[in-house]
Amino acid sequence: MSDADTNTRSEVIAGLVPSAPRRMFGTAVLYGLGALLFYLVITQPPEGLHLVFLLVLIGAVSIYGGYKMWDVTGHMIELTEEELRLSDGRVIFRMDDVVKVDRSFFAFKPSNGFLVTLKTPYPRQWAPGLWWRFGKRVGVGGLTSGAEGKLMADTLAAMIATRDGIVDLDGIR
Repeated sequence: MSDADTNTRSEVIAGLVPSAPRRMFGTAVLYGLGALLFYLVITQPPEGLHLVFLLVLIGAVSIYGGYKMWDVTGHMIELTEEELRLSDGRVIFRMDDVVKVDRSFFAFKPSNGFLVTLKTPYPRQWAPGLWWRFGKRVGVGGLTSGAEGKLMADTLAAMIATRDGIVDLDGIR
């Protein structure tokens, strides 16, 4: 394969970018929850050390989640012919492993997003507000635009249909 073919295959077909206001709001909510829980522990500590520990733990996890959300939502999700990846190069999944794309109302998916079922399980990973992967399931969306998510899901579904021979360049078989 020549360099021109490699560049064409890694060209971004569709992208998902969290908007700045959604990023700020989502992060602020998590930071605010953590701060509120710490404030509650300091000003009105509950009866029992186990409850204090639980509130501190949930507060710390919330603040860490806000930090992680701010970090990962600074990247774009890119769809290429070969993979779905983040703009920093981390691969979410390879196109060869995709079985189906689900945007249905009852699918367990992120808001404004879609669910992808894979052939082989991948390691668990989570990028709050952007995507998650658990075994053979990948949820994409969250703080992203619903229109961009729909466009990416439809493009991905069309690519899978073309790959599986359901649709060709002349139309539906």
